Amino acid sequence: MSAEKNIKDNTSKEVLSEKSNKITGDIYVQDVHKYFGVTRALNGVNFNANFGEIHAIVGGNGCGKSTLAKVMSGVLPIDKGKVSVLGHTPTSPVMARNMGIATVFQEVMIAEEASVVDNLFVGSDDFWYKNLTQREKVLKAQEIMEDLVGEYVDPYTQAFNLSLPIKAWITIARAFLRENTKVLILDESSAALDFDSTERLFKKMRELRDKGVAVFIVTHRIAELVRISDKATVMRDGKDVGVLEKKDLNEKNLIGLMTGRTESGEKSKSFALQTKTDKVVMRAENLVVWPDSKPVNFEVKRGEIVGVTGLDGNGQDDFVKILAGVQESNGGTTEILDSNENFLKYNSLESAKNNGISFVSGDRKKEGILPNLSIYENLVVPLYKKTSRAGFLGFVDWMELNGIFEWEVERLSIKTGPRDNLIGSLSGGNQQKVMIARSFAQHPKVLILNDPARGIDVSTKRDLYIHLRNYVEEGNTVVFLSSELEEFIGLCPKVIVFRNGTVFDIFENEKINADTLLEGMFGQTAGIGETFISSKSNDTNIESTLSKNLKNESNKQNKKIVKVIDFEKENSSNKTINKIKVKTF
Repeated sequence: MSAEKNIKDNTSKEVLSEKSNKITGDIYVQDVHKYFGVTRALNGVNFNANFGEIHAIVGGNGCGKSTLAKVMSGVLPIDKGKVSVLGHTPTSPVMARNMGIATVFQEVMIAEEASVVDNLFVGSDDFWYKNLTQREKVLKAQEIMEDLVGEYVDPYTQAFNLSLPIKAWITIARAFLRENTKVLILDESSAALDFDSTERLFKKMRELRDKGVAVFIVTHRIAELVRISDKATVMRDGKDVGVLEKKDLNEKNLIGLMTGRTESGEKSKSFALQTKTDKVVMRAENLVVWPDSKPVNFEVKRGEIVGVTGLDGNGQDDFVKILAGVQESNGGTTEILDSNENFLKYNSLESAKNNGISFVSGDRKKEGILPNLSIYENLVVPLYKKTSRAGFLGFVDWMELNGIFEWEVERLSIKTGPRDNLIGSLSGGNQQKVMIARSFAQHPKVLILNDPARGIDVSTKRDLYIHLRNYVEEGNTVVFLSSELEEFIGLCPKVIVFRNGTVFDIFENEKINADTLLEGMFGQTAGIGETFISSKSNDTNIESTLSKNLKNESNKQNKKIVKVIDFEKENSSNKTINKIKVKTF
């Protein structure tokens, strides 16, 4: 008997009453169907859940997970079937909210021009915080953001000035601010968070569960859901294919159900591909990521995959964006080897593209997809000029473009539906695949990836790693930033760890593992003393490096306190001042 059949047989006895054919439990979904034209997003989904548990909904891209979350939240109407929360069916977001259903959707939805505090309390005036003064809202905003983020966040800061992880925290904080929450649905909410931030989110989820809240997580991160979930419903092609209890929650069972294949799901033990040449193709000299950070000297060779990581907000995102020409540095130079084997300085996205550098952003909404264009156009539009005949003003070779489109869709298993549909018609994971495919289709010399696997399923991740290995074997180069440490194992022969806007440590080959990388991210390893990143090691000054890190941490705390004091000066009156508790980490 297959694992899938065994699990599903057990599930059917647990979830479906054979006599009544009705699902039991505090919360249940029964034979739910949802259609978008000819596309069957949900095709008969059944499962139940109880209050006081963390229930994962997992599956590959396009399997219907996010659609199910929207159905349960009252955002989408059901075409057939039933959703019940204590006997009631949410038919609109407002009704769901009044029922105590709070949802954090996959896409980060905030008002870019509005402040942190305004984003947190938008739409809440008629509900739980209608009697709060603006000052009280500011204090509340500061308290919850500091608790979630782990550091002070200025409540008056406009959202467009914030990093993607901080924006993600704002959307999450809205749900935690509500006092009547009975059901919390998190749709890929940890995708933009690093390890440390994810742990804080998990702590909050456990607190809610222990208070009797039903917490649903929609995720691709297998390792995370194994740790946090009490139960998992696995979906494939719009259907539920099994429910796993805590004792059966492991990678082998999850991947087997998700893919329909009997794969072990074990992590690869293979060593990463080693560089076959000493030819440097990209370098940075005295690169200053932050105005007050130590300069970085960096070089990457032809046929090399260099990993980049760090705790959220430590400069690694800025670093790869500078390399890609997306963001200006605060000093120093970036150079790429041109076709004449000479190093050429570049400092813009256009010059980077013209010299064979391609960038895939982890923030597909802001820096990736073209929302007003079709799926097809999003993938091939950078190729119009390259495939045109008789020069730039010539005719586009549509046959060639069609072939490229079909090839990239096939190799990344993109579920597109009609290719002329807008890119927004795809799931978030499939949108991310289109962005990756667009970069591959350009055949760049250097591919810079900023959390490219954010929002894509485990099967696609595996295929992506295979394509990256093939890509570097052809003599190309990859700079690979990721917040998922397991992605580096067996893929990158070298990983650099950022702290405080500069490189803190470098790990190579057998030293690349989750534990060691985490120690580096938290500043618990020796560090490199110097920040030259190449195959040659430099002398290490451990004492000075650690001393500087401690000083920087102290300065951060001082900045927090100053900001609190300033707030009190600006907003105090003759009344008694409420003190703000400032936490130190």
